[in-house]
Amino acid sequence: MVNSSALSGNGTEPRENLYQSKFVYIAGIAEMVVVILLILCFCIFICFNALILNVYFTTPHIQEHARYVLFVHMLITDILYLIASISLFLAALYAVYITVPICYPILNLAALTFRITACNLAIMALERYVAICYPLRHFQFCNAHRANTSIILMWVVGVVPNVADFFAMQSTVEQYFFFRNVRCNLSILSVNSLQNTIRTLTFISTFTLVALTIVFTYIKVMQVAKKVGSGTSNASKAGRTVMMHAIQLLLCMTAFISTVSETYLRDSPAILLTLNFLLFTCLPRFLSPVIYGVRDEVFHKYIRKFCYFNL
Repeated sequence: MVNSSALSGNGTEPRENLYQSKFVYIAGIAEMVVVILLILCFCIFICFNALILNVYFTTPHIQEHARYVLFVHMLITDILYLIASISLFLAALYAVYITVPICYPILNLAALTFRITACNLAIMALERYVAICYPLRHFQFCNAHRANTSIILMWVVGVVPNVADFFAMQSTVEQYFFFRNVRCNLSILSVNSLQNTIRTLTFISTFTLVALTIVFTYIKVMQVAKKVGSGTSNASKAGRTVMMHAIQLLLCMTAFISTVSETYLRDSPAILLTLNFLLFTCLPRFLSPVIYGVRDEVFHKYIRKFCYFNL
């Protein structure tokens, strides 16, 4: 009986090891496919944005409109955000250690561009509000110069929490900490509770103000549209544009679904983490400029013309 069970166990163990090795091999192939898909989507995203940027910088009269200045700024911000986020994700996925002076700026760039995209959407909604509710003063308030000024202010105000986070961290860690090689993520560089407080308050205040701004502008614009009483009026179109900004804000915030779900998928196969990152962090950013660029009449016309002459 002892010999029989021993033989049975010896026969089952290699079979289980074979199944396990096959599963690991298939999971590795699937993970590689998803990573390649992620990189391919990013390349398509870059090409599409390059087309829009080419239209913008080669068409002088477009550069005079505040809405297009803000839209192009959002595209550039999204590119920076995705470069930082994908770099951090791939480094984490393949266990690449990065020195703190490189890791910390990349993390801060991702956080900063994440917030600035939300603020940019609020400014774009305000531009539509002024265009509809104060049409005679629209060019006075919403010209290219003021749009560029608002962009500078967004970056200046947006970088304040990052500076505060740096000083909070520096006051706690020893000097040698900045010469360490680490797995680059927020938990490694969150060395005291003050940093978490700064990040939480910054997130809540930013997205609350942005959401309230979008809701306010949408209500005001739709009130004008209701008075005009025409479904094809500029006010109705502006209302749909503001609603699109609200959808873009929701798409932007899906990145937090990725952050939360990562805690539950920490011990899961890498392919689930990769799919989670692709669907909730990258895909919304990939879709946002496509939705706006194709929907906008000016960009749509130039994109069609460009594709016609280059096919």
